[in-house]
Amino acid sequence: MSRRGFIGVDIGGSVMAAGVVTPEGEVVAQGQDPTHKRGPGTAVATLLDLVQRMHLAARAFGVTVEGIGIGVPGTVDAERGVIGRDVHYVPDLAGAPLVATIAAQIGLPVYVDNDVNVLALGEWTFGAGQGARFLVVLAIGTGVGGGIIQDVTTFAASIYMRGIPWTYLPTTLLSMVDSCIGGKSSINAAGYKNLVGNFFPPSNVLVDVSFIATLDAEMIVGGLYEAAKICYASGYPGFLAYLAEQPSCPMTPEQAQRVILQSLRTKKWFIEVDEFDQKERLLLNFGHTFGHAMEAGTDFGISHGIGVGLGMLVANEYAKRQGNLTSDGLARVEHLGSHVRALLGAGASCVQASLPAIDLGLVMDKFDHDKKHRPGFYRIIVPGGDGSLELISVPKSDKVRRDFISAFEAALGQIPWPFSASERAALAS
Repeated sequence: MSRRGFIGVDIGGSVMAAGVVTPEGEVVAQGQDPTHKRGPGTAVATLLDLVQRMHLAARAFGVTVEGIGIGVPGTVDAERGVIGRDVHYVPDLAGAPLVATIAAQIGLPVYVDNDVNVLALGEWTFGAGQGARFLVVLAIGTGVGGGIIQDVTTFAASIYMRGIPWTYLPTTLLSMVDSCIGGKSSINAAGYKNLVGNFFPPSNVLVDVSFIATLDAEMIVGGLYEAAKICYASGYPGFLAYLAEQPSCPMTPEQAQRVILQSLRTKKWFIEVDEFDQKERLLLNFGHTFGHAMEAGTDFGISHGIGVGLGMLVANEYAKRQGNLTSDGLARVEHLGSHVRALLGAGASCVQASLPAIDLGLVMDKFDHDKKHRPGFYRIIVPGGDGSLELISVPKSDKVRRDFISAFEAALGQIPWPFSASERAALAS
């Protein structure tokens, strides 16, 4: 007797993961492919190949596939099955009518939505009253992909059956050097960064540096920014140890392995002394409060890694303007800033081909709503004294807002990165 099943696919920037799962949660088949297996702009073709392969595998195991669920890293018009224009890391999917395309080739009902909705909460109906809850990455028990996959899998694995073991194989440099350990899930909501999440680390982490060869320069530099942040947060000697591993773009596999190990060993200390972000581990938010605001303020036209790099520059500028840095502190802050700017490049050599203009009015709105702040106070991580990082609380006032805006302007102007601040007076009110 034939069994019922569903195909689920999650599309990441570097890898697509798919599986065939029964309504009871049995994983019948699974597979993955590089998102652009056939070259740039081939994500849809890769998706078709993967879905067809899963369909054939289902038949071989006597499973009748009743529908297909596809999660994409961006906005979706779910009713029409058309991908929005802000597809993070897979720009060639923008505007793609995936429902019509897949349904025409496979002849099955197709559901497409943002990957958080599909993988964490997705429920849809095929046939008369037949509902299917599909958690493909969760059911497989393995997350393969970058930070988005890790966030969703962490959260889903933590709530399914009150928690199940899972394995993570990071495919981006950022997830290799940072987020693969520590167990955080961070999911955006209502247009703001990381409002939903918890702690639920994977049982195993498998790092394969060969995935780095599939990444573009922007994603490599974004990963290096996170590694630099972690090592600088441990103290200036930690930053020098990171630089001694010769982080660069591009890197040989040997270089990449050394940088990854240096970063993870450093982060391991923070996790061991402060697993749940109560004190020391909070220093790893360096660059994040300012960076998150720029990510959200550009509708995520700035990726997370690049946002962290820019955010560190803004934090440095704010610290310099407060006049509390010693001569050693100024030199160390500038050493970090020079490294960040050198990796980013400028003009034609900038690793981000298109620089979205930053509206500081919108950025400050996002900054105001950062979850790390407290009533009446902004909470930020900045260099102090000898350049070591510290968590400070500053009152929410017109002067402080003007100081933040000046820091944004100075940091972005040095790159240079386009920004607008025509509403400066209003911003400070």
